[in-house]
Amino acid sequence: MEHAPAHPSEVGAAGEGARVIAWSQRLDGPVWARIRDPKSSGAAGIVLGVLACVLTIPPVAARSIVWPVLFGLVAAVLGLWTSTRGRRRLGWGAVAAGLLGIGLGILATRSSTTNLNSVFTASLIASMFVFSTPLVFGAIGGMFSERSGVVNIGLEGMMLMGAFWGVYAADKGGSWVVGVVVAMASGGVLALVHAFFAIHLRADQIVGGTAVNFLALGITGYFFFQLYHGQDVPQGVATIPDVKIPWVKDWHFLGPAIGDLNLMVWLSFALVIVSYIVLFKTPIGLRIRACGEHPRAADTVGIDVYAVRYGSVVLSGTLAALGGAYLSIGFGGGAFVNNMTAGRGFIALAAMIFGNWRPFGAFGAALLFGLSTALAYRLPVYSSSAATLFQALPYVLTLIAVAGVIGRSTPPAADGKPYVKQ
Repeated sequence: MEHAPAHPSEVGAAGEGARVIAWSQRLDGPVWARIRDPKSSGAAGIVLGVLACVLTIPPVAARSIVWPVLFGLVAAVLGLWTSTRGRRRLGWGAVAAGLLGIGLGILATRSSTTNLNSVFTASLIASMFVFSTPLVFGAIGGMFSERSGVVNIGLEGMMLMGAFWGVYAADKGGSWVVGVVVAMASGGVLALVHAFFAIHLRADQIVGGTAVNFLALGITGYFFFQLYHGQDVPQGVATIPDVKIPWVKDWHFLGPAIGDLNLMVWLSFALVIVSYIVLFKTPIGLRIRACGEHPRAADTVGIDVYAVRYGSVVLSGTLAALGGAYLSIGFGGGAFVNNMTAGRGFIALAAMIFGNWRPFGAFGAALLFGLSTALAYRLPVYSSSAATLFQALPYVLTLIAVAGVIGRSTPPAADGKPYVKQ
């Protein structure tokens, strides 16, 4: 029997039903699976929490509390959903980001436009990069050391050595390139001392790193007095140049933010990418990570654990010293004062831990600490009496990062454990 032709409405309904089925199948695919992933939802919640505050400050500067409340509530809901799926730290982090975004966003809408425009300017972004650059070099250097299995608490001292010997070499050599090279060499030598005690003598690496910091403080203080007789470094020292980008400088907001940054800032960006490629995409990176995770197994397959660890620690010292050189002959303009690193090596160590011993994570943490430092110099516009309190903001964030409040960090399995070849 022949079937009667279907009514046009039935054909349209069938076609619509097929489209609905196709869309439902697409939602059940990898895109929807990624959305339902607790890790992705928690990360989205944190991003929305940040946006809840960012939308109320320049250059957007929304003056209605609707936007921070809306974005913050969605972030909190995503955080609660994430926490019920087993990701409690990430979930509560998203909830905290949402609530904090609501609070800060409401405060921003209640602030005067004059104060907002004086604090949240394009120069704030530039200052963030300025303050985060030495932290990036220190954090990436510490990451190489600890990925190989050696805890490097001595980043502060290596950075200080780079700051002093960098400016001294630039002063006497007449070139900032000479200063950078000598700074790297000084940091590498101090790192070699730390590596000898930690790897060869198997001394306690925390105690050894602390001793290295005091050693650097004594060396730089002594030679600064001997070579400059207690006076300031003479003016006219060759400094690391800025990189001006002509076709960016006239852009609104973006031009003043990135159009005239120091060369070391751009090198820090490149360092993050190169370090990721080296550590996770090359055989030498695999060897470094193997020595930090299971040195016995690495030794069994023919990897020289001692050589890899020595090389990684020395590399960490040279990178940290680059951050110190930036302080003296980059951002510092060719000046040096005793203990001018002022704890930046420890903040870099916290950035490395906060970033879970990964390059991009450490870079993000360094940017966060750099932003907090830049804000600390601008927030006194709201309260001059609280200026000293604002200066403590980067160190408070450091304590939060080290305490693991935001999320649990997992170090390499053999980090800090001396290896004895059998």
